[in-house]
Amino acid sequence: MDNVSVKVRVLEAGESKVIETRSGPRTISEALVGDESGRVKLTLWGKMAGSLRKGDVIEIRGGWTTVYRGQVQLNVGAKGSIIKIDDKDVPSEDEIPRDTPKPREAPESRAPRGPGPRRSQFRGRPGRQAG
Repeated sequence: MDNVSVKVRVLEAGESKVIETRSGPRTISEALVGDESGRVKLTLWGKMAGSLRKGDVIEIRGGWTTVYRGQVQLNVGAKGSIIKIDDKDVPSEDEIPRDTPKPREAPESRAPRGPGPRRSQFRGRPGRQAG
C-alpha cells in the first residue's frame, strides 16, 4: 500500500547501517513501532535512517507497506515524512498488542515490485493531498 499515514509509538530503534541493493549502497535503519492494531517493523531509508529513538511518538506520512516473509512491514523514504507528536495520541507501550498485523495476501516471499496495491491490516490509511 502506498501513501500510508499512521501515528505510532517507537518500541525499539536500531542504528543506521549501509546495505547493498540492486541500485547500489543505501543507508537504512530499522525500528519496531506499534499502535492499537499491533506492532510492525519500520524501515527508514536514506536521510531518515537513525532518526528515531525508543519512546518517540510519531506520525508517518507518505510511507508504504510491503510484505516480506509473510510479515507486513512499513517503510519511509525521501518522499515521506516523520513528525514527532504528542504522547497522548498513541497508546502506551503496555497497551499496544504484541500481535503483528497479517497481510491480506500471503505471498511466499517478498511482494513483487511494480504496479498494484499491497494490502495489509495495519491501521495506516492512504494519505490525502493538500488542496
